[in-house]
Amino acid sequence: MKSMPEVHDLSVLAEEHLNQARGDAHGRSAQLVVHDGALRQSVIALVSGTELDEHNTPPAASLCVLRGEVRLTTEQGNEWVLREGQFGEVPKERHGLVALADSVVLLTAVTATA
Repeated sequence: MKSMPEVHDLSVLAEEHLNQARGDAHGRSAQLVVHDGALRQSVIALVSGTELDEHNTPPAASLCVLRGEVRLTTEQGNEWVLREGQFGEVPKERHGLVALADSVVLLTAVTATA
C-alpha cells in the first residue's frame, strides 16, 4: 500500500512565513514545499515594500497570491497587480516581484520540459 503524500496547510504556512518575514532583516521568508521531478512549489512571504529583483523565468510558472497584494514586473516595463485570491501565469521573460502589502504567494514552477 502506498503512503499518503505529504499534505500542507497553506493557511498555516502563510502565517508562519509572514511572521518569519516580519522578523527577517531582508523582509522575506520562503520554503520549497513540493519538489517532484521538474515540478516545484514554493511559499514566499514578503513584507510590504520588499522586492525580489529581476530574475529569469523557468520554462513554465504561475503565481497565486495567498495573502496581500503584489506587483509582478518585467524587464520590458510591463506590470500586473495581483491581489489575495488571484493567480496568473508568470511572463516568460525576466521579471521581478514587489510586495505592495505584507504578502504571501505560492509559486508553482516547472523547471524542465520534455
